[in-house]
Amino acid sequence: MANKTFLVAQREYLENVRTKTFWLGILAFPAIFAVAIGIGWIMQKTKAQQDYAVLDTTATQLGATIEKSARNNDFIWSMRKLARDNGLPENHPMLRQLEQLDLQEGQAELAKAQIPPELRGKFEAVLESAAAKYRFVPLAELGADAGPAEAQEKRLSELVQSGRLFAYFVLKDDPVADAKGLSYVSNNLTDDGLRDWYSDAATKVVRKLRVAAANLDPATARHIQERLEFKAQQVSASGAIEDVKDEQKANKFAPVVFVYLLWIAVFTAAQMLLTNTVEEKSNRIIEVLLSSVSPGELMAGKIFGIGATGLTLILSWAVCGLLGVQLGTRLVPKIAEWNLTDIVGDPLYLASFVGYFLTGYLLFAAVLVAIGSVCNSLKEAQNLLQPVFLLLMVPLFAMVPVVQEPNGLMARVFTYIPLYTPFAMMNRASGPPPAWEYVATTALILFSLWFAFKAAGKIFRVGILMTGNPPKLKEILSWLKE
Repeated sequence: MANKTFLVAQREYLENVRTKTFWLGILAFPAIFAVAIGIGWIMQKTKAQQDYAVLDTTATQLGATIEKSARNNDFIWSMRKLARDNGLPENHPMLRQLEQLDLQEGQAELAKAQIPPELRGKFEAVLESAAAKYRFVPLAELGADAGPAEAQEKRLSELVQSGRLFAYFVLKDDPVADAKGLSYVSNNLTDDGLRDWYSDAATKVVRKLRVAAANLDPATARHIQERLEFKAQQVSASGAIEDVKDEQKANKFAPVVFVYLLWIAVFTAAQMLLTNTVEEKSNRIIEVLLSSVSPGELMAGKIFGIGATGLTLILSWAVCGLLGVQLGTRLVPKIAEWNLTDIVGDPLYLASFVGYFLTGYLLFAAVLVAIGSVCNSLKEAQNLLQPVFLLLMVPLFAMVPVVQEPNGLMARVFTYIPLYTPFAMMNRASGPPPAWEYVATTALILFSLWFAFKAAGKIFRVGILMTGNPPKLKEILSWLKE
């Protein structure tokens, strides 16, 4: 029996991997994933510069001060970022000086910062400033610098309407006393980057003027307005308190990606099994195969053969993932800080992924091969598949909540529902669950597989040779009782 099952599995496996469409399908998913990330990154890098103007009718001409603040703020932010990206320690004198710079005097005071000679050229040549995304256009250049404010605003509105101007800001009355006379006019309702950028600078300027008007000491005002931030720390295995690094956070969220890939792999392999079963039944190939093997051998061979195909799929994705991470670290150096190569190639995650793929696939495969055996066409199978697909969608919706609380009540409930056990345990890998739960869930999933295969075998044995209308649920239940 084992020999015939192996021959059926070998036939199913080779029938799939020998086709060009199979390999095209394997490469399609990594390609789509890479394109989705690449297009977003390229579009951000090539985003067009947005032109804006400022209609300032305030008595103090506050717009010029806000503009200077916005540019200085970005300049200092860029210096700070470049310093950290080049490995300068947090206590470097230059960084401390940059942190303490007055935004209004940032350009002048920056010369005092102790920039290492070997980095000075890079600092002067490269400024990843958000201000480069936006260009201030004087009203004179737009022909809107003369006449009453209403006429100027009308002219600016026409330019926004024609697309020559991305947006304009209106500063009225005295924002220091009352900020209700501020507005932002743009026909782009989805991109708030310019609005947020300018608003941050305006807030800093007005806040400083209000402090001065209240005769408060600037140092006291800064102390009052200081934002409180709690440093993220954790307790290590030795009991010591240590800082949380970005790569550690990425490692904790890695199971979400693995669960998503696990879901796709299980869904793809199980769908492949269903399609194969229905097609061979409708083409009467099943009858020829059953003349040489028993229904149980045929069912097991099909499930194991498609399962091996699924493992090939996973291995190919793993290779593509490692190559993609290696390429990504060269194109975007920031990725290297996250140690994605270590996460993707983590033996614990990979072993768990393979183990839970096999158990998850085998469980759903038993259900789908039973469904396929009682259907005469793919149309009939699709109708019966809707409830199964609904059940299969649940792990996707639960991915993020479970990884946020891997040992919470919700995660534990999903863990002991056999259809979701592989997904839940993969998702909880960052917890990690206690050892006894691995033992308990392994016993649960093995028992569930035994029961599912036994039930699927009874349905497959009768349904695979049936023709005509698909059986009703009552008939299927009667087969299970036999």
